[in-house]
Amino acid sequence: MTSMVDVVVVGAGPNGLTAAAELARRGFAVEVFEAADTIGGGARTEELTLPGFRHDPCSAAHPFGVSSPAFRAMRLQDHGLEWLHAELPMAHPFPDGTAAVLSRSVAETAVSLGARDAGAWRRMVAPFLGRWERLSTDFLTVSASTPPRDPVLLARLGMLGLPASVVMRRFADERARALFAGMAAHASAPMSGFLTGAMGLAFALAGHEVGWPVARGGSQAISDALGAVVRRHGGTIHTGVEVRRLDELPPARAYVFDTSPTALARIAGLGNAYRRYRYGPSVFKVDYALDGPVPWTAKDARRAGTVHLGASAGEIDAAETAAATGRDPSVPFLITTQPTVIDPSRAPAGKHVFWAYCHVPNGWRGDATELVERQIERFAPGFRDLVLARATAGPPELAARNANYVGGDTQCGAFSGLQSLLRPRLARVPWATPHPRVFLCSSATPPGPGVHGMGGHNAARAVWRALLGSTGG
Repeated sequence: MTSMVDVVVVGAGPNGLTAAAELARRGFAVEVFEAADTIGGGARTEELTLPGFRHDPCSAAHPFGVSSPAFRAMRLQDHGLEWLHAELPMAHPFPDGTAAVLSRSVAETAVSLGARDAGAWRRMVAPFLGRWERLSTDFLTVSASTPPRDPVLLARLGMLGLPASVVMRRFADERARALFAGMAAHASAPMSGFLTGAMGLAFALAGHEVGWPVARGGSQAISDALGAVVRRHGGTIHTGVEVRRLDELPPARAYVFDTSPTALARIAGLGNAYRRYRYGPSVFKVDYALDGPVPWTAKDARRAGTVHLGASAGEIDAAETAAATGRDPSVPFLITTQPTVIDPSRAPAGKHVFWAYCHVPNGWRGDATELVERQIERFAPGFRDLVLARATAGPPELAARNANYVGGDTQCGAFSGLQSLLRPRLARVPWATPHPRVFLCSSATPPGPGVHGMGGHNAARAVWRALLGSTGG
């Protein structure tokens, strides 16, 4: 007879691994089951193009990973994780060969925006400077059951959490508006979307305070470090095991799912518990093996880890609106990273890897390769001449690769309306479910998408409180 364990975790993405590690560190017996042959979820590294070229199929730069209270507490650096910082966290080039930049230096960023907006940028970020650790901890952990440590500071961020289109009115010129719009567009929503302003500001503050680093060797290093913590504290990880029903799992006091809400409902027999949950736009992603560095016209783009490509705030908004409303892309906004600018180990000597994606409608079956490369060429003429190989993935491929990406939605849920704030549904403990022994920890739960493990951390807290309560602890 199979003996009962304390906790079974389904899914070995960053959130599932963090939940498992947190619980194992507290003495619970933990087993993890992952459908893929390797752990990692959205934080993997693979040779997608040619031998020796190591690409991140999903996440690549990690401003919230380096900020994560959960990752810091687990001392992932002791398990091989090393953060690498490019000279600039992000650059936003323009067709005229110049660029606005997000620098660790507020002054350098302000200067890049021009005289009319330098002061406006400084005034926007000034109240938060030097307070990032406290602020990020609050917005990564706050819920109805966990009040913020600094409610005044968090409320000040919330006041700027208006739609990005409103926040951008403080800027006089296009450079600052485009820079901010590019950061807000990480929400995969139109600039008029609820809380897109807070998203843009959070990315800006992270850039100033902690940077937008990559993991040495690739994002797999994050997952491998988390897996090492699980095993160090006695947890067991099983790969290549697809879970279809709850009764296929070992008996346990609690089950934690790093899955989409709809998959959880199907596996755990919760019926229509999440019928109102909505999935958002997908992405079309291209990974490149290059014969040399990207030939950006703007010199600042050559020293940035991440480069955003959108000629204006209006162009960015049009691209995001098209993806959100089901229209084919025409002039896409691109989020790109160039890890080999700071980590040459990711490619053979003298070669480079390059990562680029645009947002497209959920479930879209088109091919945006030409559109992506036309946009890159606009800011880096001669780029195509450097391409040795490419690997493309649209919504169907992304969904097949990771079941959490319903319709190719890499954020595991639309960032729109009240769902931006109340994921996956209105509840005092959003990681709990209608089943008293079943919990959800994926990016569908607060604080939402990103490789920071905080959905897993927050769910683990809910689990151990429930387990201690059940034993009178």
